[in-house]
Amino acid sequence: MKLDESKKILIVGLGLLGGSYAQSLTRQGYYVTAITRKQSTIDYALEHNMITKGSAFVDPELIKEADIIIFALYPHIFVDWIKQYGSLIQPKTVITDVTGVKQCIVYEIQSMLPQGVEFISAHPMAGKETAGIEYADESIFKNANYIVVPTENNSLDTVELCGDLGETLGFREISVLSPEKHDRMIAFLSQLTHCIAVSLMCACDEPDLERYTGDSFRDLTRIANINDEMWSELFLSNRETLLDEMDKYRESFDKLYNTIKNGDRDEMREMMRLSTARRRKFNKEKK
Repeated sequence: MKLDESKKILIVGLGLLGGSYAQSLTRQGYYVTAITRKQSTIDYALEHNMITKGSAFVDPELIKEADIIIFALYPHIFVDWIKQYGSLIQPKTVITDVTGVKQCIVYEIQSMLPQGVEFISAHPMAGKETAGIEYADESIFKNANYIVVPTENNSLDTVELCGDLGETLGFREISVLSPEKHDRMIAFLSQLTHCIAVSLMCACDEPDLERYTGDSFRDLTRIANINDEMWSELFLSNRETLLDEMDKYRESFDKLYNTIKNGDRDEMREMMRLSTARRRKFNKEKK
C-alpha cells in the first residue's frame, strides 16, 4: 500500500515533530489537518500553511474524515488519548506514531482500538534540542533514520504504507524492527547517549567552563540541553533495558579507566582503534 495524495492525514499533537510532519506533507500536496491542545498552535500552523484546518479540541469530524492519523504525543498521553477517544476512529483508518519507546505502548494500544483500525508504530530518529511548533523544520528528516515497528497484528500493506510515509518525509534509511529489538537498540543508541551527556554536564561545577572549552566538549554534550519532561518518561518507560545498557557502558568505561591507571598503552590504543573503526560506519553520507 502506497501513500498517495488522496489520503487525508490528521496529526494529533503539533510540537516539533508533529509540526515538521505537517510542514513536509502539506508542502508536498497532502491534505493535512491537526488536533492539538492550544488554539495558538493551530493559529500558527494555519498562518504558516502547515495544515488545511485544525482544532484545539478533539473534533470527531476531523477524526472521521482521516485516512491516516499520526500521533505526535508523549507515550502516556498517547495511551490516555486512545482510552478516551479511540472509539471515534473509523474502520479502515491507519494510525501511527512518533514515540521513542514501543513495548510499553504498542501492544496495549493495538488491543484497545476499534475493529478495523490498525496501529503501525514508527520512530523517526530526528529532532532538535528545542520544542514547539515554532521550531518545526522538515530538513531534520534529511539523512536521518526512520524505524517501522510492526507486530504480528500488522498487515504487510500497512507496514509498506508506514515505510512509504518515512520515504515521503525524506528519511535516508527505513528499517523494520520488532518492539523488543527497537527498545534494545534505542536504549543504547539514544537513551544511553543522553544519560552520558547529562551526567557529564553534572560532573563538574567549575564556573566559566564555557570560556575554555573546544568543540569536542560542545559536540559531546549537545544533547544535554534536554527536555526533562519527555526524556525522564522515556528513560523510565524503558528502565530495565536502559539500566542493562548503562551497566555494559560502565564496564567499558572501567576498562578504559584501568588501562590509564595501569599505564597499559597497548590495550588503550586497541580500544581507540576499535572505537575509530566502528565510528566510521556512522558518518552520514549526503544524498
